[in-house]
Amino acid sequence: MAIPLALVPASYVYLLRSTPDGDEVLLQQRADTGYMDGHWVSGAAGHVEPGETAVLAAVREAEEELGVRVAPADLTLLTVMQRRRGEKPIEQRVDWFWSARVWEGEPRIVEPHKCSGLAWFPFTALPEPIPGYEQIVLCGIETGELAPATAWGFD
Repeated sequence: MAIPLALVPASYVYLLRSTPDGDEVLLQQRADTGYMDGHWVSGAAGHVEPGETAVLAAVREAEEELGVRVAPADLTLLTVMQRRRGEKPIEQRVDWFWSARVWEGEPRIVEPHKCSGLAWFPFTALPEPIPGYEQIVLCGIETGELAPATAWGFD
């Protein structure tokens, strides 16, 4: 008998801005969560809640984590990534990665108990460490070569 697959959906939001020296991306540094603490990750991210679409999860997470309002129409879908977390073959993730260049409000740390830093970085000087699966997306944003569907953690 096959074991049922547990699929965990999440949305990630990268705020982007143009400068005279090129584009920059807003990243947050995780802290005190027990998962990837110290890593630099998308400005906002979180699980899609029951009954919620991936795009509305992105809108909600941007407001909850950064204090900004992003209209669904201002989100650009970058890629959808299927990935495994660890060695559990029955647990997989499906992640929607979004970008936005337009929003209302000034990005700030809204959840200081989960975030120890928030900063803009040029793509030529990204901080370390960044999770490998997010490095794929950030590289794709920089080069403009990101497949609509990506995968991480599969042989």
